Amino acid sequence: MNQITIIGALRRFQALAINPWMVLACVMLGAAIGWAAPGVAGPLALVGAVYVDLLTMVVLPFMMSAVIMGLQNLYREGGAARIVQRVVLVFSLLALGAALVATAATLLFHPGGGMSDDLRATLGQIVGGDIEHGNTPMYLLTPEPLPPGASGQDILRMLIPSNIFAALANGETLKALVFALLFGFAVGQVPTRLATGLQDALETVYSACQTLTRWINLPLPLILVCMTAGQVARTGVGPLAAMAGFVIGFLAVSVLVIVLALILVRHRAGGTIGGVVAALREPFALGVATNNSAACMPAMVAAMVERLGFARNRVELLVPLSVALLRTGPVAYFACGSLFIAALYGRALSPADLVLLVVLAALAGFASSGMAGLVTVSLMGAVCTGLSLPFEAAFVLFMAVDPICAMARTAVTVIVDCAAVSLVCARPVRL
Repeated sequence: MNQITIIGALRRFQALAINPWMVLACVMLGAAIGWAAPGVAGPLALVGAVYVDLLTMVVLPFMMSAVIMGLQNLYREGGAARIVQRVVLVFSLLALGAALVATAATLLFHPGGGMSDDLRATLGQIVGGDIEHGNTPMYLLTPEPLPPGASGQDILRMLIPSNIFAALANGETLKALVFALLFGFAVGQVPTRLATGLQDALETVYSACQTLTRWINLPLPLILVCMTAGQVARTGVGPLAAMAGFVIGFLAVSVLVIVLALILVRHRAGGTIGGVVAALREPFALGVATNNSAACMPAMVAAMVERLGFARNRVELLVPLSVALLRTGPVAYFACGSLFIAALYGRALSPADLVLLVVLAALAGFASSGMAGLVTVSLMGAVCTGLSLPFEAAFVLFMAVDPICAMARTAVTVIVDCAAVSLVCARPVRL
């Protein structure tokens, strides 16, 4: 078997591994294993943890090389100010749009409304109450402490790295991004004859990270089975059954936002919606598998450039920016979760409350940059506080189902970020 045959077989296997139906089948198989044999499935979570660590290992060098190269090329070609204006406008509109769509769709699906007493009792048991008081207001239950709110000074210090090497060692993506932006702007002012060596080195790092990512993703189906099995073995299916209304509602909202984002990409890229879906299926599958949008950056760049035809120099700059700043998955999650809590407590929201919810969810989404997992979930408390909704006691409910919701949040963020890149970039030139 010659080298060309081997490469072709690997590409066919990779295409099968990232097929959405294959991803769904692997997730369902893993859930079945975790439910039927939790003792066997528990240790399998280690496979998923190692896989995410391997992908995360590639993220920072990939992001920094892409941003610095993108800014360097941007300065060579001119038009930096215009690009920044488009980024601010597009990111703001998409964040507000995601919050608006999620709010409207959640009101339509109405998860949390019309619960039976038995279901309220089940939820009450999960948050720590007893069966007799499960259908009473949840403020009677023990609150889950939330992280204290960050001041403006804390946020500023969180963004500015005092030591870039420490930021890289600790995996602080936002600090690394700020350094890459400042360094990229500075490199753009350096004469071309002096910056050529750095450009060549960055291109080497960038290409190596893409190759390494493809290698790591080859066993994706097996990894999906192991990750899902380990998660179900750890949490069980009880919380999922009790919170089924919210989970189903949020998944439906996520599908709606993703479909709208795909329509935007098709409008900008041309072709058919099926072609866009095929082009973006790899970053989508990685988002579902890893719950880490930063780990999807190489696949997003490859999809936008090689399959959809957008300009590489723009895409390589905009993908890291959008992943770090435009987190529409959490935006939709905050809107859906806040409305679920309102329904849980029987609180009716006025039109003014709904407008405030859209704005607060969008702002909380931007504030979630650099956060992941349950830290992201805790930011919903800021949205609920603005609407005078109790969140502390219900926090544990969202903890229980977050592994599933995190998959949807990441998938939404990845696909909408691709839509944002397509809106900022010029349309592909079709020959």
